[in-house]
Amino acid sequence: MKLTILFGGASFEHEISIVSAITLKEKLSSFDLSFIFCDQDHRFYLIEQSKMKATTFSKGLHKKMPQLTISNDAFVQKGLFSSIEHKNTILNLIHGADGEDGTVAALLDFYSIKFIGPRVNACVFSHDKRYTKWLCEAKNIRTLRYEILTSSVHKDISIPYPIIIKPATLGSSIGVSIVREESELDYALDTAFEYDSSVLVEPFIEGVKEYNLAGFMADDKMHFSIIEEPQKDEFLDFEKKYMDFSRSEQVLKADIDGELTHRLRTNFERAYRGLFEGSLIRCDFFVIDGEVYLNEINPIPGSMANYLFEDFATSIEMLSNSLPHAKRAKVNYEYIHSISSAKGK
Repeated sequence: MKLTILFGGASFEHEISIVSAITLKEKLSSFDLSFIFCDQDHRFYLIEQSKMKATTFSKGLHKKMPQLTISNDAFVQKGLFSSIEHKNTILNLIHGADGEDGTVAALLDFYSIKFIGPRVNACVFSHDKRYTKWLCEAKNIRTLRYEILTSSVHKDISIPYPIIIKPATLGSSIGVSIVREESELDYALDTAFEYDSSVLVEPFIEGVKEYNLAGFMADDKMHFSIIEEPQKDEFLDFEKKYMDFSRSEQVLKADIDGELTHRLRTNFERAYRGLFEGSLIRCDFFVIDGEVYLNEINPIPGSMANYLFEDFATSIEMLSNSLPHAKRAKVNYEYIHSISSAKGK
């Protein structure tokens, strides 16, 4: 199978995307892979597979590689006398802004380029944690109590301490803080507001049971990964998540019964259907007093959560054969022609 991995982007998670792409180079080695790097200035480069190393980007060596433009159906490598079109299916592996906020999805749809990844609407409701809460309310999925603060509007927090502060539109636990008493609040808010103008406040529950489940839809059927119970201290901080992005070995399946497995899958499918078709996502759940709560939707999980799948390569191939197609209106100027005929012009 031919597949082009698109990675990089202009976000706080730029380097994480590079790590994910290098990991998938190994996990999808049976594919005919190519790699397109989006730098922080939104320039696209075709990266030689042998040069898919972290130092290629940290040392700026990618700038010596062919630069690409976009036209209908393809990324284009322009030569002196001719151009080469790259028309493989794209795997959107840009984490954070650009990749998960809908920018890349809109760009690829605009140019009718086939891609694996969340579509624009899915990005909107998963990239911003505020909108994820609203999505869950609409789909009858339990989430933790929350409040929203902005950098311009401050108010008293009614949620009892300890609380957790999260920037609204960042992943990888960047800018996240646990606040145990009021004296720690200002510093936590200052940290979060460095990354986002809006933050989410939730209760912090010590020792809460957490489970991660990934999945995708192919041929109108959900396909689930194993369920993982991640190892953590207080919460999955940036360092632990960053290390996870380079994971390529399958993790151990959580020791839970069939009834809980069914409820986790039911909530996952409820969130996925009608919105995330065409993408492989990971949902992170809490289980509190026997009830399932959705904590977060990862529309482009680190290294695509390959470590949760028994056969990741086959999963990607199945997904690539079941991608939605954006419908375009056919323009034939019939209305203008009818007006012109009526006026005799």
